[in-house]
Amino acid sequence: MSIKGSCHCGNTQFEVSEAPSDVTRCTCSLCSKRGALWAYYTPAQFRLTSAPENVATYLWGSRTVKHHFCAGCGCGTYSESPDWSTGKPDFDSPKVGVNARLFDDFDLDAVPVTVIDGKNLW
Repeated sequence: MSIKGSCHCGNTQFEVSEAPSDVTRCTCSLCSKRGALWAYYTPAQFRLTSAPENVATYLWGSRTVKHHFCAGCGCGTYSESPDWSTGKPDFDSPKVGVNARLFDDFDLDAVPVTVIDGKNLW
Protein backbone atom coordinates (compact mmCIF):
# COMPACT_ATOMS: atom_id res chain seq x y z
CA MET A 1 0.00 0.00 0.00
CA SER A 2 1.51 3.32 -1.04
CA ILE A 3 1.76 6.27 1.30
CA LYS A 4 1.54 9.90 0.23
CA GLY A 5 3.25 12.86 1.81
CA SER A 6 3.71 16.56 1.29
CA CYS A 7 5.39 19.66 2.62
CA HIS A 8 3.51 22.24 4.71
CA CYS A 9 2.30 24.35 1.78
CA GLY A 10 1.53 21.35 -0.44
CA ASN A 11 3.72 22.45 -3.36
CA THR A 12 6.01 19.43 -2.92
CA GLN A 13 4.19 16.11 -2.93
CA PHE A 14 5.46 12.55 -3.14
CA GLU A 15 4.54 8.95 -2.54
CA VAL A 16 6.37 5.83 -1.48
CA SER A 17 5.46 2.24 -2.31
CA GLU A 18 5.03 1.05 1.28
CA ALA A 19 4.97 2.07 4.91
CA PRO A 20 8.33 2.12 6.66
CA SER A 21 9.03 -0.66 9.15
CA ASP A 22 11.27 1.75 11.07
CA VAL A 23 12.67 5.28 10.83
CA THR A 24 16.05 6.79 11.58
CA ARG A 25 16.93 9.85 13.63
CA CYS A 26 20.38 11.11 12.70
CA THR A 27 22.27 13.39 15.09
CA CYS A 28 24.37 15.17 12.45
CA SER A 29 24.14 18.96 12.42
CA LEU A 30 21.77 19.15 9.45
CA CYS A 31 19.37 16.36 10.44
CA SER A 32 19.14 17.48 14.05
CA LYS A 33 18.35 21.05 12.99
CA ARG A 34 15.76 19.78 10.48
CA GLY A 35 14.12 17.50 13.03
CA ALA A 36 13.52 14.83 10.41
CA LEU A 37 12.85 11.14 10.93
CA TRP A 38 14.10 9.31 7.84
CA ALA A 39 12.47 6.36 6.08
CA TYR A 40 14.72 4.82 3.43
CA TYR A 41 13.67 3.58 0.00
CA THR A 42 15.17 2.61 -3.33
CA PRO A 43 14.64 5.16 -6.11
CA ALA A 44 12.04 2.80 -7.67
CA GLN A 45 9.99 2.94 -4.43
CA PHE A 46 9.81 6.77 -4.39
CA ARG A 47 7.92 9.06 -6.73
CA LEU A 48 7.78 12.85 -6.74
CA THR A 49 4.19 13.65 -7.71
CA SER A 50 4.47 17.43 -7.93
CA ALA A 51 6.43 19.61 -10.31
CA PRO A 52 10.21 19.21 -9.92
CA GLU A 53 10.65 22.99 -10.02
CA ASN A 54 8.93 23.15 -6.61
CA VAL A 55 11.94 21.37 -5.12
CA ALA A 56 15.18 23.11 -4.13
CA THR A 57 18.41 21.29 -3.25
CA TYR A 58 21.13 21.81 -0.68
CA LEU A 59 24.54 20.15 -1.03
CA TRP A 60 26.77 20.15 2.03
CA GLY A 61 30.29 18.97 2.86
CA SER A 62 31.24 16.17 0.46
CA ARG A 63 28.38 17.22 -1.83
CA THR A 64 27.52 13.53 -2.06
CA VAL A 65 23.99 13.80 -0.65
CA LYS A 66 21.28 15.90 -2.31
CA HIS A 67 19.13 17.32 0.49
CA HIS A 68 15.84 18.44 -1.06
CA PHE A 69 13.34 20.86 0.40
CA CYS A 70 10.24 22.72 -0.75
CA ALA A 71 11.18 25.92 -2.56
CA GLY A 72 8.00 27.52 -1.19
CA CYS A 73 7.73 26.68 2.52
CA GLY A 74 11.21 25.29 3.18
CA CYS A 75 10.20 21.88 4.63
CA GLY A 76 12.97 19.30 4.28
CA THR A 77 11.28 16.64 2.15
CA TYR A 78 13.70 13.97 0.93
CA SER A 79 17.35 13.28 0.24
CA GLU A 80 19.14 11.29 -2.44
CA SER A 81 22.38 9.57 -1.54
CA PRO A 82 24.50 6.51 -2.08
CA ASP A 83 24.00 3.63 0.34
CA TRP A 84 26.22 4.24 3.39
CA SER A 85 25.51 0.95 5.25
CA THR A 86 29.15 -0.15 4.96
CA GLY A 87 30.48 3.21 6.16
CA LYS A 88 31.56 4.17 2.65
CA PRO A 89 29.42 5.51 -0.19
CA ASP A 90 28.06 2.82 -2.52
CA PHE A 91 27.07 4.80 -5.60
CA ASP A 92 25.73 1.65 -7.29
CA SER A 93 23.04 1.35 -4.60
CA PRO A 94 21.36 4.76 -4.29
CA LYS A 95 18.87 5.46 -1.50
CA VAL A 96 16.11 8.00 -1.05
CA GLY A 97 15.64 9.17 2.52
CA VAL A 98 12.11 10.51 2.98
CA ASN A 99 11.18 12.74 5.90
CA ALA A 100 8.57 10.45 7.48
CA ARG A 101 7.16 13.37 9.49
CA LEU A 102 5.58 14.53 6.21
CA PHE A 103 3.60 11.33 5.55
CA ASP A 104 -0.15 11.86 5.35
CA ASP A 105 -2.42 9.61 7.42
CA PHE A 106 0.41 7.59 8.90
CA ASP A 107 0.93 6.79 12.60
CA LEU A 108 4.62 7.58 12.99
CA ASP A 109 4.50 6.59 16.67
CA ALA A 110 3.76 3.00 15.58
CA VAL A 111 7.25 2.39 14.13
CA PRO A 112 10.53 2.11 16.03
CA VAL A 113 13.15 4.86 15.80
CA THR A 114 16.82 3.97 15.32
CA VAL A 115 19.30 6.67 16.31
CA ILE A 116 22.55 6.97 14.38
CA ASP A 117 25.42 9.08 15.67
CA GLY A 118 25.85 11.25 12.59
CA LYS A 119 27.40 13.97 14.74
CA ASN A 120 30.50 11.80 15.16
CA LEU A 121 30.35 9.68 11.99
CA TRP A 122 30.65 12.30 9.27
